[in-house]
Amino acid sequence: MTLEILKSGPQTTIQAAPRVGQRHLGVPYSGPADPLSMALANRLVGNESYAPALEATLGGLSLRFGSPAFFAITGATAHARLADRPLQHHRTIQADAGEELHVGPATLGARVYLAFAGGLQAETILGSSSTYLPAKLGGHEGRSLVIGDRLSVNHHDWSADNHETPREFQPPLSTSWAIRACDAAETGLLRDRRQLFDRNFRVASRCDRMGIMLEGPGIDVNSDGGLASAPVFPGTVQCPDDGRPFLLSVDAQTTGGYARVAQVARADRHLLGQIRPGDHVRLLWRDPQSAIKDLRSKLDYWCAWLDDIELVI
Repeated sequence: MTLEILKSGPQTTIQAAPRVGQRHLGVPYSGPADPLSMALANRLVGNESYAPALEATLGGLSLRFGSPAFFAITGATAHARLADRPLQHHRTIQADAGEELHVGPATLGARVYLAFAGGLQAETILGSSSTYLPAKLGGHEGRSLVIGDRLSVNHHDWSADNHETPREFQPPLSTSWAIRACDAAETGLLRDRRQLFDRNFRVASRCDRMGIMLEGPGIDVNSDGGLASAPVFPGTVQCPDDGRPFLLSVDAQTTGGYARVAQVARADRHLLGQIRPGDHVRLLWRDPQSAIKDLRSKLDYWCAWLDDIELVI
């Protein structure tokens, strides 16, 4: 089965499992910016959580089905229609050959996920089919999709009638985000930690799969700008000399020389994928034991619907 891209939106890529075990080579994790939403879409079409799917940043995607298919939409809120029929998110949908799917601009959240029964065919490099744009790895020719691209979907003998994510497992979206975070290696360089935790920041226009810049009153860091490069990870909060904190996301570099002033707790890291410019972010401080307790509670909650949730969050 094939899909033809009619409109690609600001940035649509194929994402799958992250590239684990490659950071010592300077290769970031990549994978879906919001792995929970992608797992929910794959769950609705009988796929494994990390089966290759589409990640459409800010929506705006259109495609044509070359043959009958089952698919699902999750993630950011966006009006969608199949032919002339409006569609709901978090439901299994059947498309006929020749029908066109149109996903409008995202109105809440940043990324829409589309999964197809069987999963998309994609190039696997260094153990993952995820697209990593800076190095042109994986996905479809290592790049964002463009009009005219044709994608293949693996054959899958699967069918469902009105399959739907239960309401309690449909993640809420917002323009204000409370993100739990712990101390990091250089938190002690903050002149006043209250400048970072429990205050409101606005998301700047620099917001993508590399990271999210936060704007607000400047943060003072006792650093002369001469810190040695050190390992960083998705969720690391760096503070450059200009005092504007930067939340690293899935495509971020593996090392950095700015002060690491916080680390987003694992339980909330998936939320970074739905933050968009203009949103508001508040970092809530947690000690490590509280962060572990929060994670266990979240995993216990989600395992009722996603049995491999520990691989997702």
